[in-house]
Amino acid sequence: MQNLLDPAILFFVFGVLAGALKSNLEIPPAISKFLSLYLLMALGLKGGFALAQSGMSGTVMVSLAAAVLMAFIVPALGYQLLKSRVSRFDAAAIAASYGSVSAVTFVTAMQYLEANQMAFGGHMAVAMVLMESPAIIMAVLLANTLRHSQQVANAVVPAGGGTATVLGRPATGPSLGKILHESFTDGAHLLLLGAMAIGYLSGDAGKAVMAPFSSDLFKGMLAFFLLDMGLMVARNLPSVRTTSPVLIAYAGIGPLVHAAIALALSALLQLPAADAALLMVLSASASYIVVPAVLRYAIPEANPSLYFGLSLAITFPLNILFGIPLYTFVARHVLG
Repeated sequence: MQNLLDPAILFFVFGVLAGALKSNLEIPPAISKFLSLYLLMALGLKGGFALAQSGMSGTVMVSLAAAVLMAFIVPALGYQLLKSRVSRFDAAAIAASYGSVSAVTFVTAMQYLEANQMAFGGHMAVAMVLMESPAIIMAVLLANTLRHSQQVANAVVPAGGGTATVLGRPATGPSLGKILHESFTDGAHLLLLGAMAIGYLSGDAGKAVMAPFSSDLFKGMLAFFLLDMGLMVARNLPSVRTTSPVLIAYAGIGPLVHAAIALALSALLQLPAADAALLMVLSASASYIVVPAVLRYAIPEANPSLYFGLSLAITFPLNILFGIPLYTFVARHVLG
């Protein structure tokens, strides 16, 4: 209940209600983009400052390894579960969305932990960066494999009493190198990495100078951005109503399973409770910005309303309203 009374969360709920009431309230796209860039820049700086204080210890390296492992486990599980229920291209795209992460969910979780006086490592921002791309790579490889299989099947056609090979060069998707370049050089992704490097290099001196920007304004900017996200969720809810119940169940239950796997891995590796909570949040979140932007042309065969609608209209609000406090509660009681 405490999480629901947080001003930033209340602004998110207000945005959903305003959108559901068909209000003309809206955040101009330019302002929305600025808020997104601000949050990523502030997050990068916070992570860099904290990493400069903690250094790259053994615990840090273990946490980062766990994050990368989860970034491969989640999309692999998602694809295996969904490939027989939707088209394999849709299964790959949805798996990529849920294998990647939501920066806004992560930022909100950080605020929740800070409000509950749970200290977490700044390296978890690095973990978020590392978890963003593996799922995209896996989805692109799967899509290219599916296209190749289709080309082979279409290349042989019946001819009299036997078969005849049809020679040709069917269209293929974008190269993996192009997709990787798009993923790693995406403006938002690059800003986060750059801000993190700057925070790390400037250390305590930089933290003192940037405090009014990266700390004092942060909560208000997050509330403003969550208002915009609430409006966006309300706009995308209608597209989910016609979605298969299996996919809706996956969007609601899948994150809980992913978080449970992350908790088990954290317990096995003896990660601190706060870091484990953030790993659970990252594993349970789904990308609705970077992945849809890349997959729109990387896997044009997939239906964007599925992988975008499920992650934004179902998984994002569930995590923001209920998931973050639940994951934190469980991590604290299991890991101490």
